[in-house]
Amino acid sequence: MEKPLILITNDDGVTAPGIRNLIGIVKSMDIADIYVVAPNSPQSGMGHAITINNTLHVEEMRLKGGAEKEWSCSGTPVDCVKIACDKILPRRPDLCLSGINHGSNSSINVIYSGTMSAAVEAGIEGIPAIGFSLDDFAYDADFLAAEDFIKKIIQETLDNGLPRGVVLNVNIPKRKKEQLKGIKICRQARAKWNEEFEKRIDPRGREYFWLTGKFENQDKGEDTDEWALENGFISVVPVQFDLTAYLAIEDLNQWDF
Repeated sequence: MEKPLILITNDDGVTAPGIRNLIGIVKSMDIADIYVVAPNSPQSGMGHAITINNTLHVEEMRLKGGAEKEWSCSGTPVDCVKIACDKILPRRPDLCLSGINHGSNSSINVIYSGTMSAAVEAGIEGIPAIGFSLDDFAYDADFLAAEDFIKKIIQETLDNGLPRGVVLNVNIPKRKKEQLKGIKICRQARAKWNEEFEKRIDPRGREYFWLTGKFENQDKGEDTDEWALENGFISVVPVQFDLTAYLAIEDLNQWDF
């Protein structure tokens, strides 16, 4: 029988340590044909952006220790998924994996995340998808501490599938392997960034602005992704791309339109 086909992408770029480690993890499972289509440069914070006013270029690659088939793409993470499914892959993928991202995509960060937007795009196409993120921005971060848990999540998703319109947002705390306590199914914490644009002066005397901010967790629940990460658990949040606020429909129908 034909092996499943897994599409791997990310937002940190095709050569980033996170995606290279994810490719290695999936290869070691020996359960699927692996195709990689990822940005040719970092695309963090791109959200669900797509390229509409420029051309897209893809280039087949061969990287040491990589997948059998790899391409870099000049576009966004969502572009990568779109062009992979339409032009590159030999058949519909059975699973899309995005990451492993450098830095957490828990709570409100899911809105801005290119990593998660790639997974959501796959979900829109009815493809089961998982976004993986590690709460460590260091280039030499230990992406393999959670290897066994990552394998388990991938295998369970392949075995059981996901409800249509749902993808998984998986966040891994910065912990040593022996300090990871397990996996928790969570909800997204209510949190926000308190942001400020810091005004600076460039060498030519021109003003420019640099975005800074402090993360504020406003949610004290013990069933959230933020609580899980703070307490040494890998958080798994089922995410849907239907943004309808269903609870507000009844109230709005009482308005005098």
